[in-house]
Amino acid sequence: MAERTARQPELAFYILKEHLPPMTKIPESALQALRAVADPKSILPEDAWAPHLEEWRGRWPGETPLVLAPGSTEELSRIMAAAYAHGVAVVPQGGNTGLVGGGAAKGEVIITTKRLRKVRDVSPEGFTMTLEAGITLQEAQQEAEKADRLFPLSIGAEGTANIGGVLSTNAGGVHVLRYGNARDLALGLEVVLPDGRIWEGLNALRKNNTGYDLKHLFIGGEGTLGIITAAVLKLYPRPKDHVTAFLAVPSPEHAVKLLSMAQDRSGGQLGSFELMNAGTVDLVLEHFPDLPRPVKERAPWYVLMEFASGQKGILAQVAGGILENAFEEGLVSDGTIATSEAQARALWTIRHNASEAMKNDPSPCVKCDVSVPIASIPAFLRRADETVHGMEPGARIIAFGHMGDGNIHYDILGPKDGPHDAWRARMTDFEHSIHDVVVEFGGSISAEHGIGQLKRDELAERKSPVEMDLMRAIKHAIDPKGLMNPGKLLG
Repeated sequence: MAERTARQPELAFYILKEHLPPMTKIPESALQALRAVADPKSILPEDAWAPHLEEWRGRWPGETPLVLAPGSTEELSRIMAAAYAHGVAVVPQGGNTGLVGGGAAKGEVIITTKRLRKVRDVSPEGFTMTLEAGITLQEAQQEAEKADRLFPLSIGAEGTANIGGVLSTNAGGVHVLRYGNARDLALGLEVVLPDGRIWEGLNALRKNNTGYDLKHLFIGGEGTLGIITAAVLKLYPRPKDHVTAFLAVPSPEHAVKLLSMAQDRSGGQLGSFELMNAGTVDLVLEHFPDLPRPVKERAPWYVLMEFASGQKGILAQVAGGILENAFEEGLVSDGTIATSEAQARALWTIRHNASEAMKNDPSPCVKCDVSVPIASIPAFLRRADETVHGMEPGARIIAFGHMGDGNIHYDILGPKDGPHDAWRARMTDFEHSIHDVVVEFGGSISAEHGIGQLKRDELAERKSPVEMDLMRAIKHAIDPKGLMNPGKLLG
């Protein structure tokens, strides 16, 4: 791992428009060349640009001279060929739900995939479906359900995030423990390259040992190598039975033991295992008072776990036995088991509203999307807490995430009573201090949110020179003019 260099604290967290680099000036003749090859319906009027210039965190305000929404892969190919010929940089956008500034434009042309909306194929027998990039993740789940199948990728923004975006960022979510990340759920891709060529890699093969697996360059590539226009996705048998439990646990150590027990004794039926500290649940209930407290007594830590089975009626006994043993062994002190789909949804709402609760809080939030080996999670959390409270005793730690795959969202709010400007000036210091702890435990500074602008410079400090050289070589080979999403991931 490369040694991190010392850096000066940033004096501002939110980047104001006047602090942005000068807007890249694209000649009007070049913009006209792009308009000439686009369908008139694909040229968005200026009064429709606002959603494409704002991102979820409000940290990277955007600027652009043109927003295009092509309606087909062939049209996008023409647009990209014209952009390449005229040296026009582009920023691909999906649902624009990212958290690291990966879809923010600083004068480039924005190309949104929101009009690529076709369901090209659903094969229940082959357990695959082929969808275009602009279909939302929630709609993808619904298409699978129509065929009595499951598409398991699930994240809090699934109603807005789309297939192209979740693949470009290698999204994770609550079911990675059982089904893997977005990378594990894609069999083939269709991609428009920077020069406008179309890579037609839409195969549904589960075995294809014919050299480099090119799709993995674009999954997680954050739109820096090309624009994903369609994907062949894996489907799974749709579970017929669920057991959802919200449990109070004494410590992360107890949670690790509970996870191991549940995996050992469930026969592969454990689908989700989410860890939350007391601060997370308290904050959600403060900002969403209509939600019921899931257990009677406040606990230092909570686990939300879900079992799923393809057979009806056998899961309650399996899950019940595991939870009974967990109580007997002192791994769990209290708990609630959902007795209906409505109750299960309410329990999941507590977990899914964590990010929204932080957004609603008056304090700016340091967001550290990190991963460490599962066995190291308790020690990492202790060391991270000590680090934060050593720097600011009044800081509020909101730690939650997908413990089953080692991904913790270690977020930090400033003191409840402020002053918020003073806290904002220190946020980058906190972020890098937590990343130091992550690296100490052999972890990653980005588990599922990506690199974008937020972690671009730090990536080069954390990865080895060999890794960075290989990544830059790939970027130059595919995008020699540096026109694809410039300033993101690799700079």
